[in-house]
Amino acid sequence: MNIATLLRRSAADHAGQVALRLDDEEIGYARFAEIAGRFAGFLLAHGLRPGDRVAFYLPNQLEYLPGLLGTWQAGGVGVPLNYLFPEAALRHAVADSGATHLVALPGDVTRLRTVLDGLPIAERILTTGPGGGFAEAVAAHEPVHRVEPRLDIDDALLMYTSGSTGVPKGVRQTHRNIAAQVEGVIDLYDLTAADHVLNCMPLFHVGGLQLAGLPILFRGGQITFMAKWDPLVWLDLATRLRPTYGGLISTMMIDVGNRTVGAPVVLDSFRICMFGGSRTPNAPIERLAAGTGIAGTEIYGQTEQSGLVVSYRPGEPRRPGSMGRPMEQVVQIRLVPPSGGPDLEPGSAEVGELWVRGDAVTPGYWNRPELREERWADGWFRTGDLMSRDADGYLYYVDRIDDMIVSGGENIFPQMVEEHLADCPDLAEVAVIGTPHERWVEQVTAVVVPSREGVTADDVAAFCASDPNLSGMLRPRRIEIVDALPRTGSGKLNRPELRALFKGDA
Repeated sequence: MNIATLLRRSAADHAGQVALRLDDEEIGYARFAEIAGRFAGFLLAHGLRPGDRVAFYLPNQLEYLPGLLGTWQAGGVGVPLNYLFPEAALRHAVADSGATHLVALPGDVTRLRTVLDGLPIAERILTTGPGGGFAEAVAAHEPVHRVEPRLDIDDALLMYTSGSTGVPKGVRQTHRNIAAQVEGVIDLYDLTAADHVLNCMPLFHVGGLQLAGLPILFRGGQITFMAKWDPLVWLDLATRLRPTYGGLISTMMIDVGNRTVGAPVVLDSFRICMFGGSRTPNAPIERLAAGTGIAGTEIYGQTEQSGLVVSYRPGEPRRPGSMGRPMEQVVQIRLVPPSGGPDLEPGSAEVGELWVRGDAVTPGYWNRPELREERWADGWFRTGDLMSRDADGYLYYVDRIDDMIVSGGENIFPQMVEEHLADCPDLAEVAVIGTPHERWVEQVTAVVVPSREGVTADDVAAFCASDPNLSGMLRPRRIEIVDALPRTGSGKLNRPELRALFKGDA
């Protein structure tokens, strides 16, 4: 079934209530459904066919969710693009998706047309805000009430996540994947129409969309957005609006804890305030509790699992270091020793890779059939995450089986940075690892071998500043100059040794 049917039903049942809020503007459920129906009419009038893709390159905006609903209602597939992508990754994701239209902020159009030059979509950008192309499209078309038929197995979203090959991978999420995920979250956290989420997590992530956004809309609750992260604004909104539901990536939690530990703020309205996005030390969790009274609810999930799959139920005591227990309604799990052998039983002290299957698990990657053999085994998806499990079934995250860096909740593969940093003429060799950072939890660290004498870290930093593909989340925040990189006996880069050498502060 097309999930637009479920969202439109919820909108009809709660037509007089507030659905979305950003700053001083609100949209009720009736208007939410009307905007979506009008956007669906625009897409159909412009030839959208079932399965065609519509991209959204936006921070959290009021047009985002009505645009997605309209896309689904017209039979299309939504493509929420990471607003922090550098230029090469952004162009790849847009081109790879084959999107027919792109919704963006007015201020991003000039850059987008440059980045997407030569692609047909460069001339099909709809801008948000008063007088923008999105508003004109909505105003010019009567709302469509019909929902185009889509089956559970049909794609509803393509969500692009960083890839070890240097380009983002499009994770397919079907209508069934999303419905199962959303219903699982509603059941786990007992969400109702009385719940109000303060959503500071971006809608281009599963945390913002499938965890904090869609479950509330399915139940008829309220969503208050933050367009960009600011801990002082978050504290003000949480104090004034008294939300019952919310989430913070680890960096956000650290920010809030640091600002309240010396000047506590009572935030007693939250039933559930989730935290995750990367492995979080206990100290920031304790600071958040001391500064706000919030006993955070740990979460674990992946884009490939459509969002949340491990957490705690409301009121369930947290076990230090544990993410909680699997959501058995949406996934089944195995812990498989990396070196092979039988599955690990609950209570085993050993560490295994988490394998999952179930209604929430992606059927595969867009345009990447070769990854099927690498990431799937007998119908089980290999998450790449190493974990242990206690006798009661609680899972404890250990590490990535690969080398991914998680900085500020963003997934960054070293190879993406190395590919562009290697273009620096002053460098003979480059290696990128994650090292600890007080706020970002991990930071991108470049360890480099100069090609000539006299090269400094400032020289490398200047090169990074000149390359748009080394901006934002891919910019090395720490640069170390070395004479040689450590190698294994076979001549491969020894990343574990490199991480051990630079695990301390710069």
